[in-house]
Amino acid sequence: MPTIFFYGPELSSDKKRDLIKSFTDKASELTGINASAFVVYLQETDADEVGVGGKLLADRFKDQGE
Repeated sequence: MPTIFFYGPELSSDKKRDLIKSFTDKASELTGINASAFVVYLQETDADEVGVGGKLLADRFKDQGE
């Protein structure tokens, strides 16, 4: 059972559905494995729980004025 993990920002239910379908469809296309075999996990992660380039993502957003 192939598994896809995605860690990212909070998304609406519609965007989650679209993301899961897109991941599943593309992975199935590229691997030749039936789409029904794929499991997709979405993990919402706050910007204050992620580091990028040695800095807290929330701080990077502040520096960029977001």
